Amino acid sequence: MATTTPIQVPITGKESLHDPSEPLYALSQFYRAFNNRDLRLMQETWDHSPDVSLDNPVGGVQRGWEHIHGVYQRIFQSAAKVQVEFFDYTLHRGGDFFYAVGRERGQFTSEGKSHPLSLRTTRVFRFEDGRWRQVHHHGSIDDPQLLSDYQFALR
Repeated sequence: MATTTPIQVPITGKESLHDPSEPLYALSQFYRAFNNRDLRLMQETWDHSPDVSLDNPVGGVQRGWEHIHGVYQRIFQSAAKVQVEFFDYTLHRGGDFFYAVGRERGQFTSEGKSHPLSLRTTRVFRFEDGRWRQVHHHGSIDDPQLLSDYQFALR
């Protein structure tokens, strides 16, 4: 399965999906956990093997769930509020893995001021025990000032 035309309908985490064997379910669960600051659900969306990795504007390069968990914990406990949705994406599936390549848009609020947020995003999932678990995430912010503001707000 691969989508060649980018999908514009956003994934927000509010979707009513019920089949954990479907890739869209896995993506929706991740965004539900992120947008609700739900560390328990976030833990369920990630694989816990030592080969998982994350490369994003807040955590840099992290390997292993223990370190990735710390990045999300820091984001969720910060005073800044972050909301994002995934859109303009393609899905690519092969055997026991799939990856999604697209964009995130949203906003973060810090010290009473709202900032737009725009990231390029790739997420990779592996199928285990009847469900998809994330094994890699890469996110990048192109705008240097936005990157600086975002990193400062989440410290």
